[in-house]
Amino acid sequence: AKLSSTDKTAVSATIVMPNNAPAIKVAGVKGFGGTIVAVENTPDAREVAADEILKTSGGFFVHPSEDPRVIAGQGTVSLELVAQVKELGHDIDAVIIPVGGGGMASGNTIALRGLLGDTVKIILAEPVKLNDAKRSFESGQLQKHPPGLNTMDSVADGLRTTLGPNTWPIVRDFVDDI
Repeated sequence: AKLSSTDKTAVSATIVMPNNAPAIKVAGVKGFGGTIVAVENTPDAREVAADEILKTSGGFFVHPSEDPRVIAGQGTVSLELVAQVKELGHDIDAVIIPVGGGGMASGNTIALRGLLGDTVKIILAEPVKLNDAKRSFESGQLQKHPPGLNTMDSVADGLRTTLGPNTWPIVRDFVDDI
């Protein structure tokens, strides 16, 4: 399978996804030519499958929220937001960002702090039942979901993940509230 933004940059991609991933995400990966490996919806199952693929394929792993390139790419949302709000002649007082694994939250937090400093309040939002970010923020220590809780049925399936070693320090140090 090939995933490509142009014919000159086509690369093979194998995506490890939970076996209960939303159909629209599965269709999107297949539509771009990706190969899907479906596994049980646990971080351990995803890690084991990804490790096995790496051993046999010679490829490299891109974490969906912990990879610094993914974090940087996610931050472009706020670059556009700030530019568009400025064009309208307004200021941004606060931004509410969903948080699961923290890639989007971290990237946008970095962008907002870089562009607006402390003039903007950054608030993260997550499901009450999957509140590892809130518990981490309140305790000052990275928390995970209790066993079995990351299987919540939700259209917001990306929020079932947890912060990690690259995203947690950004959330801890630069977010105002969760």
